[in-house]
Amino acid sequence: MIEYQQTIKRIYTVEGKGLHTGASVTMKIMPAPAGHGVIFTRTDLPSTPKIEALATNVKQTQRGTVIAKGDASVSTVEHLLSSLYAFGIDNVMIEIDGPEVPILDGSGARYSQLFGSEPLETQDKPKEFIEVREAVHYKDEKSGSSISIYPDNRFSAEVMIDFDSDVLGSQFAVYNQNTDYSVEIAPCRTFVFVHDLVPLINANLIKGGDLDNAIVIAENEISGDELEKLEAVFGKSRDGFIEKGYINIDKLKFNNECARHKLLDLIGDLALCGKRIRGRVVAHRPGHRINTETAKILIKMAKERKETEGIPVFDPNAEPVIDINGIKKLLPHRPPFLMVDRIISMEKETVVGIKTIGVNEGFFIGHFPDEPVMPGVLIIEAMAQVGGILVLADLEEPEKYSTYFAKIDNAKFKRKVVPGDVMVIKLHVTIPLRRSIVCMKGEVYIGNTLACEADLMAQVIKNK
Repeated sequence: MIEYQQTIKRIYTVEGKGLHTGASVTMKIMPAPAGHGVIFTRTDLPSTPKIEALATNVKQTQRGTVIAKGDASVSTVEHLLSSLYAFGIDNVMIEIDGPEVPILDGSGARYSQLFGSEPLETQDKPKEFIEVREAVHYKDEKSGSSISIYPDNRFSAEVMIDFDSDVLGSQFAVYNQNTDYSVEIAPCRTFVFVHDLVPLINANLIKGGDLDNAIVIAENEISGDELEKLEAVFGKSRDGFIEKGYINIDKLKFNNECARHKLLDLIGDLALCGKRIRGRVVAHRPGHRINTETAKILIKMAKERKETEGIPVFDPNAEPVIDINGIKKLLPHRPPFLMVDRIISMEKETVVGIKTIGVNEGFFIGHFPDEPVMPGVLIIEAMAQVGGILVLADLEEPEKYSTYFAKIDNAKFKRKVVPGDVMVIKLHVTIPLRRSIVCMKGEVYIGNTLACEADLMAQVIKNK
C-alpha cells in the first residue's frame, strides 16, 4: 500500500522565548508542496536564509540540536521535528524571527495540540523511506551512549536511560504503532541535573529557562552557592528548594517521564534524516550528538544504496542465461574479437553480459606494453555485442542477421579497464527495434564502479 506525503492545511503561529537567549520568538509553521521537506527560514536576517532540517546541517548538539547554513542557525529544533515526524507531516515551511525555536513548556505538547486539531492535507507524491536492511550500530565511547537499528517494516524506538542517579534510577520507554504520541510522549518535559545546570548559568546560557519548562533534579544536597544561582535564575526563594530530588515539581506525569522525553528527542533528531525510517531503534542513554550522528549514518547509507541501485550483481556460481556456446550461435564474432563470455540476465528490454579481462588479450601487446589498458573503443564494442545478443535473440534465424553501429553519443570513460577486471555490461533498450533501427543505453561496471557509459544506435541488417 502506497503511503503519500502530507502537509498541514493552514498556518500555525507559535510564540515564546528561546531557552538560551531568553529572547521572544514568533514562529509560523506553514503548508508546503510535496517534495519540499521541512525547511526553516530566518525572517529576521537579511536575505531570509533557508536551512533544511537535515542531519548534514547540524552545527552543534550541546543542550539541544542546532542546524545551520552559512551564518544562519536555528537551535532547539528537536521537539518540533519530533511532533512533525510522529504526525506523519513531511512538508512544511517554518518562518522564525529568531535563532531559537520557542522552548514553551519544554515538551512537544503544544505542537501535538496544533497538529492534532484538524486533518492533514494528503499530497500526490509517495513518502520516501530509508529502509534498514542490515543492522546499524553506533557507540559513543566517550559518553557510553549507543544506538542500534534493526530491520523492520515499521518505525519503532526503545530508549533506556541510566545516569547513575538515585533520583532517576533506570528508566525505559517505547514508541511504536500502538503508542498515542499526543498522550504518552508529547507532554513529557525536558530534564536537567543541578550539577549540569550551574555551569550553564555560569556560561550565561539558559536565559529563557524557568521552573515551568524543565524538570530540575538535585542528585545531591544543593550547596549555598548553587542555591544563590538558582534563586537568581528562577526567582524562587531558598526555602522553596528541596535538598534532593525533583526540586520544582510535586509529581511526574509518568514514572518514566524522563525516558519518554529522551524518546521524544530521539524521534526529533532522527527526523533529520529527511525521510521516514523503516527500522527498530534501540537506544541506550541517547543524546543529541549520538542521535544526529546516527541520522547522518542513515543518510549516507541511503545515498550509497541509491547510487548502487540498478547495478547488476555478478554471481560467478550462478548458471549463465546464455553460455559462450549460445553466444556463438547468436553473434558472428569470434576470438580475438568476441567481447562477451556469458549472459547472466536477459529480460524484454534489458540484458547483462560478462567479459573477464585476461592479461593475454591481444590488444594489450600494443596498448600499452608497460601499462596495459583496454581501449575505450573495445569497451564500446563489448557493449554493442551484449546489446546485439538481446536484439538477435528475439529474431527468427538470428544467425542470418548482423548488427552495425549507426551512432554513438554521450560516451564517457570514468575508469580504466585493466587485466584482472570483470566487466559487467548492462544494456537497456530506449527505442525498440523499428525499421531495422534500435537504440540502447549502455553501462559497464567494474564492481560497483561505473567504468563507461554511452548511448548507442544500431542497425540490424540481414546478411547477404
